[in-house]
Amino acid sequence: MTIVSWIILGLLAGAVAKLLLPGKDPGGLVGTTLIGISGAFIGGWISSRWLDHSISKHFFDGPTWAAAIGGSLVLLIVYRILFGDSRR
Repeated sequence: MTIVSWIILGLLAGAVAKLLLPGKDPGGLVGTTLIGISGAFIGGWISSRWLDHSISKHFFDGPTWAAAIGGSLVLLIVYRILFGDSRR
């Protein structure tokens, strides 16, 4: 996949992570989008590095999507823990 594909995957993974973890995010839509893109990259790297699943060249690969959404969820949770009280 190209960098553009990973960005699109990250945008969609961030949206899915936001649907799975509803609530107010400190960064709003832009922050959630950036977390989704970062989560896709990190999830893909973890998947290829430690889970023995190479990064697929196909956009519609299920494990690649699962890794991207999982990475986005983890980053969104960490982001909410670290910066969740910043609006008070």
